[in-house]
Amino acid sequence: MSRSIEDVFDYLSDFENTGEWDPGTVETRRTSGDGGIGTTYDNRSTFAGREVELTYETIGFDRPTFFSARGRNKSSTATDSLTFTRDGDRTQIHYRADFQFHGVVRYVAPLVVKPKLDALADETVQRLRDVLESRPA
Repeated sequence: MSRSIEDVFDYLSDFENTGEWDPGTVETRRTSGDGGIGTTYDNRSTFAGREVELTYETIGFDRPTFFSARGRNKSSTATDSLTFTRDGDRTQIHYRADFQFHGVVRYVAPLVVKPKLDALADETVQRLRDVLESRPA
């Protein structure tokens, strides 16, 4: 996308913006910190017809090339990692979301949850592209 790497990083590393680009997010609210390492967020999302809440913490922050946040609740841990690179005047994003499931969920996740996560990933990529391209410069 034709946005500066700094602009893209600043927008996506502010996890309160997930409601605009993450199709599952209902709301994300910063609860502490300045956006850097250790900043925490309360996230409320819908997934597979259920509402889930996670508490995220920024665990990686190297402006403008890397951001990572880990979200936890009693049944799962989600780690979102974004790497940003320049390609001429364009910014490329490599976005990876890793999930670990706890308790009983870890046994059913490969059969039930993984196909839904794959579909959500495709939708997220498209939404990210649309939102970033439509934002005013």
